[in-house]
Amino acid sequence: MANTIYQTKSTVTGGRNGKVQSEDGVLNLELRIPKEMGGPGGSYTNPEQLFSAGYAACFDSALNFVALQQKIKLTGTRVSATVGLEKADPGFKLAVALDVAIQGIPREQAQQLLETAHQVCPYSNALRNNVDVKLTLLEEEY
Repeated sequence: MANTIYQTKSTVTGGRNGKVQSEDGVLNLELRIPKEMGGPGGSYTNPEQLFSAGYAACFDSALNFVALQQKIKLTGTRVSATVGLEKADPGFKLAVALDVAIQGIPREQAQQLLETAHQVCPYSNALRNNVDVKLTLLEEEY
């Protein structure tokens, strides 16, 4: 890992009905299976929520990184990541949809920025050719 610029470590005990904690203690959450999957639900998180939060944050950063590199001035960005757990043979697979709002530039330029960010984002690169990721450039302002 000679080119690593940052790394972190989290540990889970108890799987989907357990606890996750980062090595620095900042992340310290109880995990539960969601009601939709037959679990108790409640005020707990799950792996899909954690993944969607991480992907949304990373992709939004990639958008702003690409804009900065290209000297494009944005007035705002917003990324919502929807992560689905689907049955597959064998086991399960993920599906992801990214809904992206980009303010301050024409739509055509925003679409190009969105596609470039998808090439730069580490989460997108990790999922490429393995998980379906649907990109949608939103029309509405926020």
